[in-house]
Amino acid sequence: MRYTTQFLLSALSAAQFPAPTVPEIAFLGRSNVGKSSLLNALVGDKAAKVSSTPGRTRAINFFLVSDEKRAPRNILADLPGYGYAKISKSISAEWPKFIEPYLAERPTLSLCICLVDSNIPPQESDRTLIEWLRAANRSFAVVATKIDRLSGNVRTKNLAALKKELELNEVLAVSAKTKQGMGELWSRIETAKTDQL
Repeated sequence: MRYTTQFLLSALSAAQFPAPTVPEIAFLGRSNVGKSSLLNALVGDKAAKVSSTPGRTRAINFFLVSDEKRAPRNILADLPGYGYAKISKSISAEWPKFIEPYLAERPTLSLCICLVDSNIPPQESDRTLIEWLRAANRSFAVVATKIDRLSGNVRTKNLAALKKELELNEVLAVSAKTKQGMGELWSRIETAKTDQL
């Protein structure tokens, strides 16, 4: 099925969030994890701006995904990255103001996609995010990006390390460049449910 994506708005406060109507999928991850590239590969469109400078996203950007009949399917929420040295303090200071309320209280938030870089060891900031989502009782999936950069043996080793260190049963491996894993990620998004809808 062909999807179309429309930018809705950028929110810097809870008052600016769009009206809760359809299931929302939040994309979270460290700066430079390839979040914008993955979003664009996922929807087949240049919806999210890809920057060579990590940490450019400071607001929550909302994108409406519709099917071929223009019926709204869901909303993708691109959250600010974290963990990049130059901006981590400013971003972390903003989290309690509108990012934490979004993650904790948004009634239509059905799934959080936590992006981790498959090319580097598990990071403490990733573990902290996952622990926070578990404590908040939020449904989440961990997605390992940039998988195309790894050979078979290294890929297997790195994915096993992510599962072990982050205490996970499953990690979805994807590549924005080759589109590997996009079908599995879409399936995970499509099956995400929320009790409020």
